[in-house]
Amino acid sequence: MRQTGKAGAFPLPFRPFRANSGASTPMFRSMANPADTATSRAPVAGATEKPSDSYVQSFARGLSVIRAFNASHPAQTLTEIAQASGLTRAGARRILLTLVGLGYVQNDGRLFRLTPKILDLGFAYLTSMPFWNLAEPIMEALSQSVHESCSISVLDGTEIVYVLRVPARKIMTINLSIGSRLPAYCSSMGRVLLSGLDQEELDRVLHASDLRPRTRRTVTDIGELKTLIGEIRERGWAQNDQELEEGLVSLSAPIRNRGGQVIAAINISGQANRTSAQEMVERFLPPLLEAAGKISAMVGLRT
Repeated sequence: MRQTGKAGAFPLPFRPFRANSGASTPMFRSMANPADTATSRAPVAGATEKPSDSYVQSFARGLSVIRAFNASHPAQTLTEIAQASGLTRAGARRILLTLVGLGYVQNDGRLFRLTPKILDLGFAYLTSMPFWNLAEPIMEALSQSVHESCSISVLDGTEIVYVLRVPARKIMTINLSIGSRLPAYCSSMGRVLLSGLDQEELDRVLHASDLRPRTRRTVTDIGELKTLIGEIRERGWAQNDQELEEGLVSLSAPIRNRGGQVIAAINISGQANRTSAQEMVERFLPPLLEAAGKISAMVGLRT
C-alpha cells in the first residue's frame, strides 16, 4: 500500500489518495463504510424517519437509494437496492430511473451502479470551504518534517470524515483516502472533535455510537470516554495508542475558527513498530500544534 505524492483535497484538481492493489487491513476495509461488512443488509438508517412536517419523504428515499451503494456493493439489482434502502421494488425503481435520467446512476439492463457524476454532490461541500487549499502546504511541510502521514477530518454524526490527506513516503502506509470514515469515539481526531461539543451534544453522540472494542485497548465505557475527552479539551490535543487498530498510533490537535470553536482536527499517524505513542508525543507534538495554529489562523481570516 505505497502512496507517494502530494496531498489530496477536492477543492483542488481532483487528486485522491490511491491505495495500490493488495489487501487492506481489516479495520480500514470495514470502516471505509460501516455498512460494508454487514452480513445481512439492513435498510439504510434514516430512510423512514419523518422528524417534522417539513420533511420531504420522497427526497429522503432518493438519498437512501444513493446510500445503498458502497464498496462492497458497487453494482446491485433492483431487488438488492430496494432491500438495502427499505423501499418497495416499485418505489426504488422510480428513484433509480430518475437518477439514471439525471446521470447519477447507470444501468446495464440488470445491474445499477453509481456514475462519477455522483462525486459532484460531495465536492460541493469541500469546495464551499476554500481555506482548505491553504492548509495543504502546511500539511505537506508537516508530513515531510516528521516523515509520517498527515490528515484533516471533520465530524459527521458519530464518525469523522477525511477531507485532506498527505500520505507518508513509506513502503507501508495506512489505506485511507479522502472521504474515508472512521468512528469518532476511538480515533484521536474524533476525540479532538468531540471535545469541541457541549455536554448535551457529546452525550447524544456517544450514546448513538457503536461503542464496541476495536482492539483490546479500545475504551468503550461512556464515563471513561467523557473523562478522556474532558482531558483533551483541557490540554488541547489527543493521542491514540492502538485503540482503533493494532499497530496504529496517532496524535491530533484541533483546528479552530475565529470564535475558537473546533471545526476540524489535524493528525499525524504512523505505525507503532516505527514510533511509539510516547515517542510521537515527545517528537511530533510541537510541530503538530504549530501546524494546527497556522491553519486555525488562516481559517480565522476567512470565517
